[in-house]
Amino acid sequence: MKRSTKITSIIIIFFLIITGVVVSRTMIGKHFQKKFSKRPPPGIIVKTVNQKEFYNKVETFGTAIPIRTKSYNIEKYEIISPIKFNKKVKKGEIIAKLKTRNIIAPFDGITGKRDFSNDLEVSQSSLIINFEDASSIYIDVDIPEVYAPYINKGLEAEVKFSANNQKFYKGIVESTASRINTKKRSLAARIQFDNSNLDILPGSLLEVSIKYNKRNSLSIPDTSVILEGNKVYIYKVDEKNFTKRIEIKIGNRSKGYLEVESGLNIGDVIVAEGLKKVRPNGKIKPINK
Repeated sequence: MKRSTKITSIIIIFFLIITGVVVSRTMIGKHFQKKFSKRPPPGIIVKTVNQKEFYNKVETFGTAIPIRTKSYNIEKYEIISPIKFNKKVKKGEIIAKLKTRNIIAPFDGITGKRDFSNDLEVSQSSLIINFEDASSIYIDVDIPEVYAPYINKGLEAEVKFSANNQKFYKGIVESTASRINTKKRSLAARIQFDNSNLDILPGSLLEVSIKYNKRNSLSIPDTSVILEGNKVYIYKVDEKNFTKRIEIKIGNRSKGYLEVESGLNIGDVIVAEGLKKVRPNGKIKPINK
């Protein structure tokens, strides 16, 4: 009897040990699984929705014209001393010394030469001097009729020389015509800008962008949107850092930002970059760039 009881005790202890080992391994496994299987939320760059200036624009082109020009027809035999061309001359200084008279600069400018091209004999005996003040440039442009109601005197314009796309000049609409040109179906407008450093030579072809309908609108980075057909989506981040995909309507684009017409409010937080790492209703770790 004692022997049977002893065997039974050994069997019970053995099963208790086995059970303890199994339970311990299970608990340890669950602990490590819980600890290591749960990934931390990804770090995502976010941005707060705020306002930015947007505008519409009409683009055209025209020729650079100096603000003041005066021409002189000179007989070559009258010239006493060589004329200095392409040099700055101040008002009151002598442009050309002639036998019978001196040509005096009526304003600050640069002397340029233009020979006659139609009549070779005339060009050999005479020359035309152009005296130009290019410190300010104006451009006469034609605005398509559809944009005419929006173009008024004083509007801001950006001017760019075709050969240098990196540099812009700030100009204004100096004046507009009083009626539409019925042959061209356009409105004539004059753009003026400062050229005191003489970067732009008269006669240069210039690209002009006239800004109109300026307004302050909600803006978001253009890297924050998801395009699906005609619809635009963004990820909005709530107070607990969970993301929600919502549809918005956008307007114009300006220097890396998009105008938001509806779907967001000022102060909302959205995902600005790293859209591929974000999932709807997923949690993120916001990074303010």
